[in-house]
Amino acid sequence: MGRHTERTDLGRAFGATDVVEERGDEGVERVRELTGGDGTHAVLECVGTEQAIVTAFAVARDGGTVSRVGAPQYEKVPMGFGEFMRNLTLTGGVAPARAYIEELLPEILDGSLQPGRVFDRTVGLEQVPDGYRAMNGRQALKVLIRP
Repeated sequence: MGRHTERTDLGRAFGATDVVEERGDEGVERVRELTGGDGTHAVLECVGTEQAIVTAFAVARDGGTVSRVGAPQYEKVPMGFGEFMRNLTLTGGVAPARAYIEELLPEILDGSLQPGRVFDRTVGLEQVPDGYRAMNGRQALKVLIRP
């Protein structure tokens, strides 16, 4: 689900078969149509807003799993009796990036390992605020910071 063309195009390049641009109830209905009315087995909530988690629960099928990988922008998860009775599982957490730094960072810095197509801009430490502004302004997907 998304409207940011660069992101949805990248999703298609990685194998996405459908992109749902609609939001709210219209988006939920579109996902339900695409899944024969059942919803999805697994949902990645990558945004971190309350509306995104509400949508994630709504598009998950009964017995499905929602995994939060977007940094939450709110204190409480709106997971009540309805989600409980649908036997939904909620999981997620911060990516264990530090576990891989020693092994992967030297190869990324020397260019022998490409960190992926999601990084479409590189900045130095002094340009970090500009990198965040570029991501916020939809001028960059993800910014790679080089020391």
